[in-house]
Amino acid sequence: MKRSGLAAAAAAAIVLPLIGLGGQAKAAEVTLRMHTFIPPVANPSKTFMKPWAEKVAESSGGKLKVQIFWSMQLGGKPTQLLDQVRDGVVDIGWTLPGYTPGRMPRVEPFELPFVHRDALSTTLALQDYGEKHLVDTDLKDYHPLLVHVHQGFMFQTKKPIRSMADLKGLKIRAATRSTVQLLEAFGAAGLGMPLPRIPPALSKGVIDGVTLPYEIAPAVKTQDLVSHFSELAGDRPRLSTSIFTFLMNKKSYDKLSKEMKKAIDDNAGRNIAQWAGQNWIDIEEPGLQVVKSRKKNKFYTIPPEEVAKMKAASKPVFDQWFAAMNKIGVDGPALLADARALIDKYAK
Repeated sequence: MKRSGLAAAAAAAIVLPLIGLGGQAKAAEVTLRMHTFIPPVANPSKTFMKPWAEKVAESSGGKLKVQIFWSMQLGGKPTQLLDQVRDGVVDIGWTLPGYTPGRMPRVEPFELPFVHRDALSTTLALQDYGEKHLVDTDLKDYHPLLVHVHQGFMFQTKKPIRSMADLKGLKIRAATRSTVQLLEAFGAAGLGMPLPRIPPALSKGVIDGVTLPYEIAPAVKTQDLVSHFSELAGDRPRLSTSIFTFLMNKKSYDKLSKEMKKAIDDNAGRNIAQWAGQNWIDIEEPGLQVVKSRKKNKFYTIPPEEVAKMKAASKPVFDQWFAAMNKIGVDGPALLADARALIDKYAK
């Protein structure tokens, strides 16, 4: 379906339910169309998106419904989801701004190495941070529902990673620009790659491993395709994390009745941040158990002295990000300081 057709259909999803047979507007059910790149069997689909849609329906007394379209069913690529929501092609979208690096630069301090702590403290921190730094800038073209993170990246590789030196020369898939740069600082080759390409890339030797959370492992079969899983010693056991944006089209929100807006607001921002953050912690465990079910798999904790080496090696990643922010007139060090302080606040 062409974009114009999608836009018309999206508009119809809002307008048509409000028109009676005689053409008069009346209070009735409204269906919002939500679009995402992940399949319905993915952990976030089952534990967050479907339950969220059910909560909205319940809060509205059944008047407001959310129809979810998985795996880019409405067309386009994951990199186009932000535009689809902004332009009204769909009403709601869940995606990673990291798919289009630089599109939402002010969220990026949370993706820098060794900043993230866990999904709950970082997601709670993002609520304060977003009100201060994002609502009038990176998110100004949207009605934000939530900005959050997953539990974070650790090494899932064909060879054991117990030190920074073990990474030298390896080809490792990464999800964010800063993680690609970090791997290169460690002496590895960091490769950006969408999730569906991971299984064949591992099978054919195109890559030697990935940086992922455990919850995604079963979806890309790393429990079978690699044998070594490494986290970091200390209070930040993961290298970094990814930012996820859950956004609504402004006009779609504005068209809703007062009661329907309340059903959305009651299930957005601070009202769901605790649930979302804890959810991404909780869904790590089933993924870990799948990985542990393969007797061949081995697990490591990279010791503190090696973590210290990694942190020292990561300085160029921060320098590159500060330089990129300076070019667009953004005070990168100040944003990073705020991100770290807020994570520490909610980690207590």
